[in-house]
Amino acid sequence: METKQVAIPQKPLRHFLPQDLIIDQWSTIESYYKDLNNRLIGSVQELEKWLQDRSELEAVISEDLAWRYIKMTCDTASEALTESYNYFVSEIEPHIAPYSNDLNKKLIDCSYTDQLNKAEFLVYFRGVKKALEIYRDENIPLNTKIATDSQKYGAVVAAMTVNWKGEEITLQKAANLLKDTDRKIREEIFFKIQDRKSVDTNQLNDLFSELLQLRHQVAVNAGFKNYRDYKFAELGRFDYTVNDCFDFHNSISKEILPISAGINTKRKEKLKLDVLRPWDMDVDVDGKPALSPVKTGAELIDKSVECFYKIRPAFGEYLEIMKAMGHLDLESRKGKAPGGYNYPLYEIGVPFIFMNSVGAQRDVITMVHEGGHAIHSFVTRDLEITDFKSTPSEVAELASMSMELISMEHWNVFYDNADELKRAKQEQLEQTLKSLLWIGAVDKFQHWVYENPAHTVEERMESWMRIINEFSSNVVDWGGIEEIKKRGWLSQLHIFEVPFYYIEYGMAQLGAIAVWRNYKSNPEKALDQYEAALRLGYTKTIPEIYKAAGIEFNFSQAYVKELAQFVKNELDKL
Repeated sequence: METKQVAIPQKPLRHFLPQDLIIDQWSTIESYYKDLNNRLIGSVQELEKWLQDRSELEAVISEDLAWRYIKMTCDTASEALTESYNYFVSEIEPHIAPYSNDLNKKLIDCSYTDQLNKAEFLVYFRGVKKALEIYRDENIPLNTKIATDSQKYGAVVAAMTVNWKGEEITLQKAANLLKDTDRKIREEIFFKIQDRKSVDTNQLNDLFSELLQLRHQVAVNAGFKNYRDYKFAELGRFDYTVNDCFDFHNSISKEILPISAGINTKRKEKLKLDVLRPWDMDVDVDGKPALSPVKTGAELIDKSVECFYKIRPAFGEYLEIMKAMGHLDLESRKGKAPGGYNYPLYEIGVPFIFMNSVGAQRDVITMVHEGGHAIHSFVTRDLEITDFKSTPSEVAELASMSMELISMEHWNVFYDNADELKRAKQEQLEQTLKSLLWIGAVDKFQHWVYENPAHTVEERMESWMRIINEFSSNVVDWGGIEEIKKRGWLSQLHIFEVPFYYIEYGMAQLGAIAVWRNYKSNPEKALDQYEAALRLGYTKTIPEIYKAAGIEFNFSQAYVKELAQFVKNELDKL
């Protein structure tokens, strides 16, 4: 497509920090924290200026850390890039934590804080108060070790490759072969992948055991019974409880699993198989080759830009800006960390998208998903303070997962063949239901893990097996390879790096289905509501933001059933 001219955003002029500040050591920025901590605040106006200066400092530091993380994940083999990231985490961040706590105290104790009666500050203040409640000096070195150790997971997984026809390929590329119409090839690649993963099973279990104990100690130090309860406080889960999560698990298993079982039964029948095995789950049921919407990362970018322009011109411009600024790294390669993310850059306001494209339909989903996050970054870039832009995951993932479904209406950009377009949509809707089951299992597993911190590795593996079976259809036969199923959780990056950040995907998935349902009924109104909700950032509660989007924040069995039935009806139409 023809590249359009777009205005490239510039970093706003700094009013507190030097324009050319380079953060190379703690002493470079300590004076700014001291300034904020020692500054006298004599009016509401001075408090507002203090908040703006603190926000500027936090945006600059956050962006510095962001680039270190981005560069490290783009090339995990580089010791220099890993060292740069770890230096920040171990030598700079630990100094920031006590100052941040002192600044929080200063804010809450300030006599003018109560006079700052802007409604958007109420949500921010409750988060600050909770952070004060759980802060402990003794947790600083523990959190530093957790941050550095958890990154070992990405390095271990990034090094995993298999040999296929004389070529060393990443596991992402290998997984694409599970769509091959030749069942023998699928089975062979399935076991190659699993055999490679098994090599690091003990190493990853040991790593998790170490992280588990460190996290449990953090919780105990902060006065909590377990890390689950501590993490709920740290994540600022004010708008729902542990029991709401259990309700979510129950609703998903009761309402989604029967539909998924039906889909698997149809798959087994269409493939004319006596036994449906794990390597039969991704192949096209009509014997057609795997969908290949793009050949290169560059093509994925261009077609995604075109797709977003069709949804709403401003959305296309956002991706165009990221392309022009080099804020996209999409193709899979050896040494690149697994997964995909949109990393917000709070000072410039233009995020960075990272993913591992191999030319598969899944790449389209990842791109539009992260593109939804990018939209969120752009529409919140002018909010007053940095914390307003840092939305809870239940809201952040609503932005991304809604875009997965909304964008389907314009996937003709990727597929000019009507049959392939239909297949792509069908895959997406089936995956939407399937993902809810996986999310339910991962979240329930984490509850068990952290409620029982003294468990053994074998007990952990058995617990996962019990839980994943609660969310799995027995149509798929794992006979003889139960050990592979038992270690399935080891493939979930979030469990290692960002514990408990996962159920948000499920809550947001339900919300996204509701947004898409609105879009099918009235596209422009639904988009207006979607964008209005995102523009709020985190200045309202989660239920209020969902309401602005024209949907409910609700995981009751009745509501889940209603949304699941809508997806099933749309699948039936295809």
